[in-house]
Formats: sequence, structure tokens, C-alpha cells
Amino acid sequence: MRAPIGNFDDVRTAPDCLDLLTAPVAEAVRHWRGTVPAEQLLYVDSDPAVADTAVFVEHYGPDLLETSANCVVVGGRRAGETSLAACLVLSRTRVDVNGAVRRQLGARKASFAPMETATGETGMEYGGITPIGLPADWPLLVDAAVVDLPHVLIGSGSRRGKLIVPGKVFAELPGAVVLEGLGVG
Repeated sequence: MRAPIGNFDDVRTAPDCLDLLTAPVAEAVRHWRGTVPAEQLLYVDSDPAVADTAVFVEHYGPDLLETSANCVVVGGRRAGETSLAACLVLSRTRVDVNGAVRRQLGARKASFAPMETATGETGMEYGGITPIGLPADWPLLVDAAVVDLPHVLIGSGSRRGKLIVPGKVFAELPGAVVLEGLGVG
């Protein structure tokens, strides 16, 4: 099988790779519901040593710079309470934490969650956090530019392997809110 983006040697459907996914991601794929069939979610095996975006793009194909997205965990604080959310933006942008995120969460202050919180709460590895398999009660803020892409490369829950997913899938995930301008240049 050939991936619709990038240059990968090992491409399989995500349902065929449940044993390679972290538990929350495998569970989400196993119980997939959406307009896009689970078989259209692709798993591409990759070297964890080149998982960071710039090195990954250099190794697996320059077209991935325009079609990769990063998922980060943020915390919004108001009246001494912190609520967690995830944000998905194109890799060539950064999350507008103090603007779009803060406003959407109704928080006085928002910031990136500490690594231990992000990994502990998601059950995923740092550098591989993905919007598929997040805690169901979390908001998932998605930049509209991600949803508009035919295919998007995202983490798989671990630093080894990535998922290639049709962009429209992200608008259908639990808790998803699509926002213009969530990712800024």
C-alpha cells in the first residue's frame, strides 16, 4: 500500500496495527465511528529518532511540511481551577494560546500543559500525542486549515509511527471545535 503523502516503506490501515498504537489510540480506532471508515486511517511506521517535525520532513518527504499537524495539550485557568484541552494546528504554525485558546476555554490564563500532565492524562508519549483517543470530556480545538486538507500526518500516540488521516475527520472527533486562526504563522 502507498501513502497519499510522504515517502514511507511501511503503510497499513490503522485497524491492522492496533498492537503498534498506544492503548487510548487503539481503543479509539477499534470503536471508530464517523463518516470516514476506519480503514482510511493509515498507520505509517517511522523511526522514533526522527520524530520531530523538521527532521521527519527531511527524512520522509518535503511535502509533509504542508500536510503535518501537531497536537498539543493546554491548560486553561480560571478561579483557581485548571481545565485541559487539546489543540491541533498545522506543523508550520504555532498555537495561539493566549488569544484563541484562552477565549475559547473562557480562561483568564492559558498555557501549555507540563509534559508529565500531557502524557499522564492522555496515556500517550510526549512528541506523539494525537487527537484520536484523547479523553472524551476534553475540548479538541482544531484549526480550520487542518480540516481543509485532503490528508494530514499526525502522531500515533507514540514517537514511533504516525497516522495519515483525511482532514475532515478532525471536525467529527469527540469534543471538536473548529476555529479559524487557532494556528498562527
